[in-house]
Amino acid sequence: MPRVTALRPGRRGQVAVELDGAPWRTVPVDVAARSGLSEGRVLDRPALRDLRRELRRSEALAVATRALHARDLSRQALGDRLRSRVDPTSAGAALETLERAGLVDDARSARSRAESLAARGYGDQAIRLDLRRRGFDEDVVCASVEALEPELERARQLVERRGASRQTARFLAGKGFDEETVESALGARFANDP
Repeated sequence: MPRVTALRPGRRGQVAVELDGAPWRTVPVDVAARSGLSEGRVLDRPALRDLRRELRRSEALAVATRALHARDLSRQALGDRLRSRVDPTSAGAALETLERAGLVDDARSARSRAESLAARGYGDQAIRLDLRRRGFDEDVVCASVEALEPELERARQLVERRGASRQTARFLAGKGFDEETVESALGARFANDP
């Protein structure tokens, strides 16, 4: 059975592992620690199985953190991305780890996305559709939209900036404001015009 004869620090949080005096492979430091790699350890089947499991877990976390680095994702969207790249067990473990760390938080992510869309002039219908499309649960979607400034107030602010016109009515409708809100913000004379 091969025996670990040396562990040498490598670049970027890696450890170079030597087996029986010959270079074998490099692994992340956290993988080496969690799998119990140490000088003198015999790498029998159970030890290799532990190492393989920790490598898969580390890969899943790396994929997830790269995805989250670009933007917040719902648990469902991140899970879908992970399951397409790593095994389901590692994907589930990575999701649980990131949730415990607070990096995956559907309520926070949905609220942030809803606020961003509202600030860009979107109405409640469009915001709900966007959040559902991104994989947020219906309860989270509703809570996020309810936490926003009322849709009528947002529509009135847009009318103040753009002016009360047919073009503004079409703009509001295209941005997902409902018909009643458009009528209230502009007045009934523009809301039903083409």
